[in-house]
Amino acid sequence: MAVVEVMTARRLVSSGGLYERRFGYSRAIAVGDSCWVAGTTDAGPDGTSLHPGDAAGQARASFGIAIRALESAGFGVGDVVRTRMYVVRDIDLISVAEVSGELFGDIRPASTLVRVAGLIDPSLLVEVELEARREPPV
Repeated sequence: MAVVEVMTARRLVSSGGLYERRFGYSRAIAVGDSCWVAGTTDAGPDGTSLHPGDAAGQARASFGIAIRALESAGFGVGDVVRTRMYVVRDIDLISVAEVSGELFGDIRPASTLVRVAGLIDPSLLVEVELEARREPPV
Protein backbone atom coordinates (compact mmCIF):
# COMPACT_ATOMS: atom_id res chain seq x y z
CA MET A 1 0.00 0.00 0.00
CA ALA A 2 1.22 3.51 -0.77
CA VAL A 3 0.36 6.40 1.52
CA VAL A 4 0.39 9.99 0.29
CA GLU A 5 0.28 12.92 2.72
CA VAL A 6 -1.87 15.83 1.54
CA MET A 7 -1.77 18.94 3.76
CA THR A 8 -0.57 16.70 6.66
CA ALA A 9 -4.12 16.10 7.98
CA ARG A 10 -5.34 14.11 4.97
CA ARG A 11 -3.77 10.75 4.11
CA LEU A 12 -4.56 8.97 0.85
CA VAL A 13 -3.94 5.23 0.58
CA SER A 14 -3.67 3.34 -2.71
CA SER A 15 -3.68 -0.43 -3.05
CA GLY A 16 -2.59 -0.16 -6.67
CA GLY A 17 -5.93 -1.57 -7.82
CA LEU A 18 -6.88 -1.39 -11.49
CA TYR A 19 -9.67 1.13 -11.04
CA GLU A 20 -8.16 3.58 -8.51
CA ARG A 21 -6.05 5.71 -10.88
CA ARG A 22 -8.35 5.19 -13.86
CA PHE A 23 -11.46 6.38 -12.00
CA GLY A 24 -9.69 8.92 -9.76
CA TYR A 25 -10.21 7.65 -6.22
CA SER A 26 -8.17 6.40 -3.27
CA ARG A 27 -8.57 2.98 -1.68
CA ALA A 28 -8.78 4.81 1.64
CA ILE A 29 -8.62 8.31 2.98
CA ALA A 30 -7.86 9.23 6.57
CA VAL A 31 -8.57 12.61 8.07
CA GLY A 32 -7.80 13.14 11.73
CA ASP A 33 -9.32 10.34 13.79
CA SER A 34 -11.44 8.89 10.93
CA CYS A 35 -10.75 6.65 7.94
CA TRP A 36 -13.00 5.65 5.05
CA VAL A 37 -12.22 2.71 2.77
CA ALA A 38 -13.74 2.85 -0.71
CA GLY A 39 -15.76 0.03 -2.18
CA THR A 40 -13.36 -2.90 -2.43
CA THR A 41 -13.60 -6.10 -4.47
CA ASP A 42 -11.16 -8.94 -5.04
CA ALA A 43 -10.55 -7.84 -8.65
CA GLY A 44 -7.18 -8.92 -10.00
CA PRO A 45 -4.98 -7.03 -12.46
CA ASP A 46 -7.39 -7.72 -15.33
CA GLY A 47 -10.43 -6.50 -13.35
CA THR A 48 -11.98 -9.94 -12.86
CA SER A 49 -12.46 -11.81 -9.59
CA LEU A 50 -9.58 -13.79 -8.14
CA HIS A 51 -12.23 -16.11 -6.62
CA PRO A 52 -14.79 -16.59 -9.43
CA GLY A 53 -18.09 -18.01 -8.25
CA ASP A 54 -16.99 -18.00 -4.58
CA ALA A 55 -18.74 -15.14 -2.76
CA ALA A 56 -17.29 -16.05 0.65
CA GLY A 57 -13.78 -16.15 -0.86
CA GLN A 58 -14.40 -12.80 -2.52
CA ALA A 59 -15.66 -11.34 0.78
CA ARG A 60 -12.57 -12.57 2.69
CA ALA A 61 -10.21 -11.21 0.04
CA SER A 62 -12.08 -7.89 -0.24
CA PHE A 63 -12.16 -7.37 3.53
CA GLY A 64 -8.45 -8.29 3.62
CA ILE A 65 -7.59 -5.59 1.07
CA ALA A 66 -9.77 -3.06 2.93
CA ILE A 67 -8.20 -3.93 6.30
CA ARG A 68 -4.67 -3.58 4.87
CA ALA A 69 -5.67 -0.13 3.58
CA LEU A 70 -6.91 0.79 7.07
CA GLU A 71 -3.65 -0.41 8.59
CA SER A 72 -1.64 1.57 6.03
CA ALA A 73 -3.51 4.67 7.19
CA GLY A 74 -2.66 3.93 10.84
CA PHE A 75 -5.94 2.30 11.89
CA GLY A 76 -6.79 -1.23 12.96
CA VAL A 77 -9.69 -3.65 12.79
CA GLY A 78 -10.70 -2.59 16.31
CA ASP A 79 -11.28 0.94 15.01
CA VAL A 80 -13.96 -0.16 12.50
CA VAL A 81 -17.31 1.47 13.30
CA ARG A 82 -19.24 0.70 10.10
CA THR A 83 -19.21 -1.89 7.33
CA ARG A 84 -21.19 -2.09 4.12
CA MET A 85 -21.46 -5.19 1.97
CA TYR A 86 -22.90 -5.30 -1.52
CA VAL A 87 -23.80 -8.78 -2.79
CA VAL A 88 -25.02 -9.70 -6.27
CA ARG A 89 -26.71 -13.07 -5.63
CA ASP A 90 -29.39 -13.81 -3.04
CA ILE A 91 -27.84 -17.21 -2.33
CA ASP A 92 -24.63 -15.51 -1.10
CA LEU A 93 -26.15 -13.13 1.47
CA ILE A 94 -25.70 -15.46 4.45
CA SER A 95 -22.19 -16.66 3.55
CA VAL A 96 -20.96 -13.07 3.09
CA ALA A 97 -22.61 -12.01 6.36
CA GLU A 98 -20.90 -14.93 8.10
CA VAL A 99 -17.48 -13.82 6.81
CA SER A 100 -18.23 -10.40 8.26
CA GLY A 101 -19.14 -12.06 11.55
CA GLU A 102 -15.84 -13.97 11.60
CA LEU A 103 -13.87 -10.75 11.15
CA PHE A 104 -15.93 -8.26 13.14
CA GLY A 105 -17.97 -10.36 15.60
CA ASP A 106 -16.09 -9.08 18.63
CA ILE A 107 -16.18 -5.46 17.42
CA ARG A 108 -19.79 -5.44 16.23
CA PRO A 109 -19.73 -2.31 14.05
CA ALA A 110 -22.86 -0.85 12.51
CA SER A 111 -23.32 -2.90 9.36
CA THR A 112 -25.36 -2.89 6.18
CA LEU A 113 -25.81 -5.78 3.73
CA VAL A 114 -27.44 -4.91 0.41
CA ARG A 115 -28.41 -7.05 -2.57
CA VAL A 116 -27.42 -5.23 -5.79
CA ALA A 117 -28.09 -5.89 -9.47
CA GLY A 118 -24.39 -6.11 -10.35
CA LEU A 119 -20.87 -4.77 -9.91
CA ILE A 120 -18.32 -3.36 -12.37
CA ASP A 121 -17.40 -6.81 -13.75
CA PRO A 122 -19.82 -9.77 -13.95
CA SER A 123 -17.33 -12.06 -12.15
CA LEU A 124 -17.44 -9.84 -9.05
CA LEU A 125 -20.08 -10.97 -6.56
CA VAL A 126 -19.11 -8.91 -3.48
CA GLU A 127 -17.95 -5.38 -2.71
CA VAL A 128 -17.25 -4.07 0.79
CA GLU A 129 -16.65 -0.70 2.45
CA LEU A 130 -15.24 0.11 5.88
CA GLU A 131 -15.31 3.18 8.09
CA ALA A 132 -13.09 3.52 11.13
CA ARG A 133 -12.68 5.99 13.95
CA ARG A 134 -10.02 6.15 16.63
CA GLU A 135 -10.51 7.56 20.05
CA PRO A 136 -8.10 10.46 20.51
CA PRO A 137 -5.29 9.77 22.98
CA VAL A 138 -5.98 10.95 26.50
